[in-house]
Amino acid sequence: MSAQVLLEFSVVDAFYGRAQVLHGVSFSVRAGERVALLGRNGAGKTTVVNTFLGIAACRSGSLSVGGAPLPRPRHFDAARRGVSVVPQGRRILPNLTVRENLLLGAASGRVGPWNVERVFEMFPILRERAANPGTALSGGQQQMLAIGRALMSNPSLLVLDEPSEGLAPIVVDELGDTLNRLATEGTSVLLIEQNIGFVRQVAERAYLLSKGSVVAEGKLDDMAADSLREHVAV
Repeated sequence: MSAQVLLEFSVVDAFYGRAQVLHGVSFSVRAGERVALLGRNGAGKTTVVNTFLGIAACRSGSLSVGGAPLPRPRHFDAARRGVSVVPQGRRILPNLTVRENLLLGAASGRVGPWNVERVFEMFPILRERAANPGTALSGGQQQMLAIGRALMSNPSLLVLDEPSEGLAPIVVDELGDTLNRLATEGTSVLLIEQNIGFVRQVAERAYLLSKGSVVAEGKLDDMAADSLREHVAV
């Protein structure tokens, strides 16, 4: 019996107003998988996230979240169905403490193993800085906070949009270790990235996005080197 499909796009055309950004995009992530969506800036990667969050409009095709069709996505539907997003730029709220930022992630009401204490166990520095403003943290610590906040919704699938952006290489390596640990503990991962080195550390297979269309898919090791050089930062 195949694993549950946690997120699936089937020939999706997505728009902002009249501007079409995604053209017939199809991909899926199943329970237990670590998948990457690769592409350069402007390829449409963030629009994939915005489509299942209801920010971009799906005008053709279909998508499912949490194993069920989602014909009219709203921003809170994904989290309630077990798909949690770590957004590009992290979006830490400046007027809230580290602890308060984490507690925002529990708003979906999903029951599961993740709570503030468990997040602190995974990221001890957040416990030390719990009463500090979230934006007083370093870039790497803010990424830990963004991941912890997403885990507070007890997701089946964690979607990370450009998580390596602006981070030092050693911090990126630590982030990869964290994502692999989460996957081992049962949280599937969709990594939306253009840093192929980081992706190779985490993902088992990938979809390559260019100009709003999927131009290749499969195991990373099987993808043509020329294609990767053309469409991502190798």
